[in-house]
Amino acid sequence: MATVVFADLVGSTGIFERLGDETAGRFVTQLTTALSKTFEEHKGRVIKLLGDGLFVVFPLEEDAIRSCVAIQKRLLEKPVYPGHLATPVQMQMGVESGEVVEIEGDCYGDAVNSAARLADLAGADQILTTQRVRDALSLELQADLRSLGPIYLRGKGEANEVFRVEWQPQQDSDATVMGVSMFKPPRDAHLEIVAAGKMLQLQPRGPKLTLGRSITADLTVNDGRVSRVHATVEWRGGQFVLGDASSFGTWVYMGNQTEPVVLRRTECYLVGQGVIALGCDRNAEDAPLVTFAVKG
Repeated sequence: MATVVFADLVGSTGIFERLGDETAGRFVTQLTTALSKTFEEHKGRVIKLLGDGLFVVFPLEEDAIRSCVAIQKRLLEKPVYPGHLATPVQMQMGVESGEVVEIEGDCYGDAVNSAARLADLAGADQILTTQRVRDALSLELQADLRSLGPIYLRGKGEANEVFRVEWQPQQDSDATVMGVSMFKPPRDAHLEIVAAGKMLQLQPRGPKLTLGRSITADLTVNDGRVSRVHATVEWRGGQFVLGDASSFGTWVYMGNQTEPVVLRRTECYLVGQGVIALGCDRNAEDAPLVTFAVKG
């Protein structure tokens, strides 16, 4: 058994485009080398550098979570700026535990795949993990985890309950515990989604709806960041499920939550009410937004 961490640099493509390959490459190398030392101080073993991230293995779940929190706090307290750019570095992280097989210095296994998917799913400054990791943590650390509800990770046949590590205490009051998504909506519930002045309703056991740029989509959103068939919404297993099928991803903001669940060819349950941003986060200029509400 081992605990796997994937830590990825947010927006690395843009950094390379604006700084050039040589300058950006030197910066990323210096950054990942510095982060490696922090992981190692927490008993982590860096398996490989991934160009714009790190793949690290720990013997214990607690060490893995504490190392990720230490790095996020370090980047918050002492921001690191790439070259002359005005935006500091941000990391997105995924943590999973399970059987790991090491072959010729590399590691393989379901935990490795899941940690990578969680890192892809995480937003900037986020650490995402699973019930398996949570169960192995001390009560002190468990108290810092907030459920995002069951989410389908790419390549998985079943939903996994995903948790976000609330490492910034001042954000606790903003956090919405979405574990309520474990419960089924009322029998007479329906989903309303609205975009560009058009509203659609999805009833339980109703046909799947599509969102996208195509004029044949059930809800058409005409924006260059939106794929022709960007996302689907369907009733499945007693829940309303949003699935991303896009090139650039889908950002889902549940209730009053300030941090999104970021979908990249993955799925999540829609609970309560919120906002879906297609192809970018909702703070982007003229972001294509869809609002949703489960009513009934």
